[in-house]
Amino acid sequence: MTATILVADDDAAIRTVLNQALSRAGYDVRITSNAATLWRWISAGEGDLVVTDVVMPDENAFDLLPRIKKARPELPVLVMSAQNTFMTAIKASEKGAYDYLPKPFDLTELIAIIGRALSEPKRRPARADDDMQDGMPLVGRSAAMQEIYRVLARLMQTDLTLMITGESGTGKELVAKALHDYGKRRNGPFVAINMAAIPRDLIESELFGHEKGAFTGAQSRSTGRFEQAEGGTLFLDEIGDMPMDAQTRLLRVLQQGEYTTVGGRTPIRTDVRIVAATNKDLKQSINQGLFREDLYYRLNVVPLRLPPLRDRAEDIPDLVRHFVQYGEKEGLDAKRFDNEALEAMKAYPWPGNVRELENLIRRLMALYPQDIITREIVDAELRSEVSDSPISKPGIAAGSMTIAQAVEENMRTYFASFGDGLPPPGLYDRVLTEMEYPLILAALTATRGNQIKAADLLGLNRNTLRKKIRELGVSVYRSSRSA
Repeated sequence: MTATILVADDDAAIRTVLNQALSRAGYDVRITSNAATLWRWISAGEGDLVVTDVVMPDENAFDLLPRIKKARPELPVLVMSAQNTFMTAIKASEKGAYDYLPKPFDLTELIAIIGRALSEPKRRPARADDDMQDGMPLVGRSAAMQEIYRVLARLMQTDLTLMITGESGTGKELVAKALHDYGKRRNGPFVAINMAAIPRDLIESELFGHEKGAFTGAQSRSTGRFEQAEGGTLFLDEIGDMPMDAQTRLLRVLQQGEYTTVGGRTPIRTDVRIVAATNKDLKQSINQGLFREDLYYRLNVVPLRLPPLRDRAEDIPDLVRHFVQYGEKEGLDAKRFDNEALEAMKAYPWPGNVRELENLIRRLMALYPQDIITREIVDAELRSEVSDSPISKPGIAAGSMTIAQAVEENMRTYFASFGDGLPPPGLYDRVLTEMEYPLILAALTATRGNQIKAADLLGLNRNTLRKKIRELGVSVYRSSRSA
């Protein structure tokens, strides 16, 4: 039996395109330009699926959706919108939409979604909460951000474990917080812990708590982050820095839903949602024996990669306005950025990502008296950013060149040696390995083989340094005293 698709959109061109595409796909199609006609069809029991725009002349689809879900809870509704914000995607999910598609949309994807919706026997119960906040936790209208919004909207009412990856400064904790604040656990606590910021021998105690007398200095019982996050969300940032012993205990929690405190014997049941994040390549860490493969697959139930800011430069104007508004709320003078200033920021690579952009906006608002920020001001600040980067400081140099310049020159010569061809795959890891060896050797030489001092000089954990010495085959320098 042919399914009937009800289409509502006030744009005649979109109605025509959808009518033709869905008819070619084998569906019966009924189209309208208003919400009143759509509601009449639905209340009469017509249609097997609805495709509707959010904004229509007579009624907003988000106001219509609760009535549709109450009258026909089994009817899938696909929502389209040109207002491509995080809140639009979340509100579509909150109001019970089957899915949300930002305009312009891909017809092939739309037809695939319709096929999935019609093949599913049931949908989850709809929620019609009206307590959406006005603030927008995530900003950007780029295609990359649209996909993130859609994934988050689908995850809001689940407890699936999420693994967020991305460079530093891309907003991993912000995404985890948004998932919590707009999800089913919003009334519970959101607890975050950064593995890289805690001494490795204290991580287990921080996560699981400890009993009195469990170790030297444990003068009383202490609750861990799991207990603090009960009923809510636990955000494990920089999960790649978690030591192996703690990884084993975390795996037990994910497998059995219980843990024991350090020094404790009684298992404690736990009810938390786990969201993990890392800027490392965990598969490489697994190959190096630094991360458990079974834990990786337990955490990586739903992977979500956050794009670096340079890959969504079109979002920079929206982000700038967002940060200016926050700056004004904090008492900073209002500023406006001219178009050339925005273009300069869109062309900058942003190694520090969104965090670096936010810091720049705050600095410009605080230090410059002008009401309008020009390209000259932005260019001057960005040049200062580059000159302040540790890699470009005169003290870190190879002869008359910085390390970055020396590497660039070397790589240009290396690529040129292949003529019109390319070097073999795996170049990134080979370059890092070749740079690690002389760096570690130089640190050991400077500290006369003292691995504790060398690790401190390099900013590495001592065990990490030892492992790298073994892997790279570095000859440890030993000082000798003359007789």
